[in-house]
Amino acid sequence: MERKDFETWLDNISVTFLSLTDLQKNETLDHLISLSGAVQLRHLSNNLETLLKRDFLKLLPLELSFYLLKWLDPQTLLTCCLVSKQWNKVISACTEVWQTACKNLGWQIDDSVQDALHWKKVYLKAILRMKQLEDHEAFETSSLIGHSARVYALYYKDGLLCTGSDDLSAKLWDVSTGQCVYGIQTHTCAAVKFDEQKLVTGSFDNTVACWEWSSGARTQHFRGHTGAVFSVDYNDELDILVSGSADFTVKVWALSAGTCLNTLTGHTEWVTKVVLQKCKVKSLLHSPGDHILLSADKYEIKIWPIGREINCKCLKTLSVSEDRSICLQPRLHFDGKYIVCSSALGLYQWDFASYDILRVIKTPEIANLALLGFGDIFALLFDNRYLYIMDLRTESLISRWPLPEYRKSKRGSSFLAGEASWLNGLDGHNDTGLVFATSMPDHSIHLVLWKEHG
Repeated sequence: MERKDFETWLDNISVTFLSLTDLQKNETLDHLISLSGAVQLRHLSNNLETLLKRDFLKLLPLELSFYLLKWLDPQTLLTCCLVSKQWNKVISACTEVWQTACKNLGWQIDDSVQDALHWKKVYLKAILRMKQLEDHEAFETSSLIGHSARVYALYYKDGLLCTGSDDLSAKLWDVSTGQCVYGIQTHTCAAVKFDEQKLVTGSFDNTVACWEWSSGARTQHFRGHTGAVFSVDYNDELDILVSGSADFTVKVWALSAGTCLNTLTGHTEWVTKVVLQKCKVKSLLHSPGDHILLSADKYEIKIWPIGREINCKCLKTLSVSEDRSICLQPRLHFDGKYIVCSSALGLYQWDFASYDILRVIKTPEIANLALLGFGDIFALLFDNRYLYIMDLRTESLISRWPLPEYRKSKRGSSFLAGEASWLNGLDGHNDTGLVFATSMPDHSIHLVLWKEHG
C-alpha cells in the first residue's frame, strides 16, 4: 500500500475506532493482536511499557514528592531507594522523613544539621544499634582487677571509674583501657566522689575525708557522724559538702575548712543517699538556679534548700506509703525537674515543681527491679540476673543483658550506671563507654560496655 493510501486508511480507521465503545475497542485490539506476528508483538511490548510507566518522583515537584514519601515507612523507603539513582537521590534528601524515623527509634535530633543526606545515614546507624539492642547483642563485658578486699564504693565520671575498698585504698581507672590511673591509701570507703584534683570519701569509720590525687595526702577530715557515712556529695561553687549517715542525720560541711555548718535531722532510718543539684523549675518554694539537697532513707525522700542560707528547713517529705509498708530502693535520680525512685511496686516519678507523682511505672512481670538511670527516652534497670533497658514512651523493656553473680548491697553503693546522656536519646556518639559496673565477690569490678557499631 502506498504511503498516501496508507495514511488515508489510517485516518478512516482511527475515526471509526474512536466511535466504538470501550468493549468494542478491546475486542478490536484483541483481534489485531491475534493477527500480529513476533515483530509486531515485540514492538507492542516495548511501547506499552513506556506508555504505562510513569516515574512520579521524576515528574512531580520535589515538595510534592516529599509529602507523598512521608506516608511510607522507613523500610519501604529503603527498598524504594533501590529502584534507580534518581529515586535514591530524592528519597535520601527527604530530611523530615528520616528525622522522624530517627525520633521514633529514640534518637536525639540536632535540627541545626542541614545536610540532606546526613539523616538517612543516621537512620541506618540507628536501626543497626536498635536491632543490636532487640537481639541483646549491644554490649560486651570486661573486668578491673587490683583490689585485695571487698569493693563497696563506686563512682563514675567522664570515662573514669573510682573504686573504694576495704583494703584501705581507692583507685581511679580509665574504663576504655582498663588501666589504673591513680591508687591512694584511704580508710574503708562506703561512698566516693571525685574530680580532677580531689577525692571525697565517706567511710564505715563514721568520718568523711578529702584526698589529693597527685600526692595521696588527706587534705581534710570531717568528724561528727556517729554512724557509717553511706553517701557524699559536694559543690565547689558553694564550698559545701553534704553527707548521709547511719546515724539518721545529714551533715552540711564547709568543704575547704572542714567544719560542720549544720546537722539536718528528721530521718528515722539510715540516710543512704544525698544529692546536691540545681533546681530547673519554678514553684512557690524554689526558683530555677536554687541549690537543692535531696536526702533519702528506706521510706522517705526529704527536700532541703541549700545555698548561702545554711540553716535550712525541710521543704517537703516524699513517700509512697503512709504506713511505711513499701520501701524505697537506695538509688535516687534528680535532674532539677523530676525526682525518680524505685520500690517493690515500680518506678515513681515526681514533678519537682508541684511535688505531685506524675506516674508510676509498674513492672509486675519482673519483681524488685532496681533503678540505675532515668532519662527522657530510656531508663536503665537491673535485677539479680539481667540489666534492662526500658523505653519510657511505651514503658516496655526493649533489651536485656545477662549479669554474673555479683554482690548486691541493700544500701546500693556497690553498683552504678556509667554514661547517662544516651538515656535522653541515642545520637550515634553517646552509645560508647561504660553502661554498668558492679563489684564482685572476688574483689574485681565487672563492667558492661557498649559494643562498637561494627
